[in-house]
Amino acid sequence: MRKVRATLTAALAATLLAVAGCATPSEPAAPSGAGTERPEVTGPRISVSYNGGILVLDRDTLEPVADLKLPGFLRLNPAGDRRHLLVSTADGFRVLDTGVEVKGHGDHDHFFAGEAVFTDTTYPAPEPGHVVRHSGKVALFSDGAGTVRVLDPAKINTAPGEPTWTAPSPHHGVAVPLSDGGLFVSVGTEEGRTGAQVLDSALKEVAASDDCPDLHGEAATESGTVLAGCSDGVLLWRDGKFVKIDSPDEYGRIGNQAGSPRSDVVLGDYKTDKDAELEEPTRISLIDTETAKLRLVELGTSYTFRSLGRGPNGEALVLGTDGRLHVIDPDTGKITKQIKIIEPWREPVDWQDPRPTLLVEDETAWVTDPATSTVHVIYLPGNKVVDSVELPQVPNEISGVGEGH
Repeated sequence: MRKVRATLTAALAATLLAVAGCATPSEPAAPSGAGTERPEVTGPRISVSYNGGILVLDRDTLEPVADLKLPGFLRLNPAGDRRHLLVSTADGFRVLDTGVEVKGHGDHDHFFAGEAVFTDTTYPAPEPGHVVRHSGKVALFSDGAGTVRVLDPAKINTAPGEPTWTAPSPHHGVAVPLSDGGLFVSVGTEEGRTGAQVLDSALKEVAASDDCPDLHGEAATESGTVLAGCSDGVLLWRDGKFVKIDSPDEYGRIGNQAGSPRSDVVLGDYKTDKDAELEEPTRISLIDTETAKLRLVELGTSYTFRSLGRGPNGEALVLGTDGRLHVIDPDTGKITKQIKIIEPWREPVDWQDPRPTLLVEDETAWVTDPATSTVHVIYLPGNKVVDSVELPQVPNEISGVGEGH
């Protein structure tokens, strides 16, 4: 049952992002008009996957505006155009139009609600993997084919062309578009990853490193440094060269990271048992990409790969299995706040199974609770839950529409 809604302040409303784009309907919600006759809303929409489909939610009320059916395990990836999602399916990356149109620019944006629909565009990708937004582009990696597509988010809903680049061997990889038109790409085979290489705008190799076993994940910093995790530390691409930062343990895996445009410190997970089926780590890593130093912080609770986020001022945010959102100063490692949100929970063994998940955009955080089919809204400057809404389905992943960075 939905709890009594707390009034959102003007400061919270001012943080809502803008959206833009167009789409072709395939499974429409209730019609809402077109052009300037569409009802005006406060901002872009939030989407939640469940077993068998995706709920598109009004950002202000969290009421579903569309229930889009699609079988299989679905992953949600912001396209970076402030309107569309790229949904990872068995066939590739399918474009979902969340339906909110923006008119104006910056502080003068106005948002108009339309239909939320799957479009006719799918980017073919056997075993679709990581989607990375960086330098105004979005890169799609196909683990099954080893192909990379680098797209302009403003043209996301167009006919797919040929892949931009193909790795020598398919693998569970990642690609990061660089500001000079080049690419940071993983190196590996189906047996595992060994490192990374950087390609120039002509897709010719300019540098390579084999010093990142089991490379996984990526993040970018305020100064533009690109970071990838390894089973023994992290690998940086900074100032035209690779820099390795070692973990304090022989096996100290940093496989998931969260960067911030307001900080040169990257938040990462940290695991030390390579044989564990489910390790349930209680320490996180803070990687200072300027000083090339790594700090470990003990939280006193475990967390999962869907627990990491960054606050409006670069704060490190971790959703613990104790039901609290832990707010950490990235420069000192000090835990400054602990916000109680949900009841304590346990991480499931299967990574595809629902578990509480954190989404952060500007001053707002959303936390899903599969145990109660609820989404909680947290106003970060106030350090409190301001809304809780029960959904008609058990939530798995949660995503906003994102904006390129």
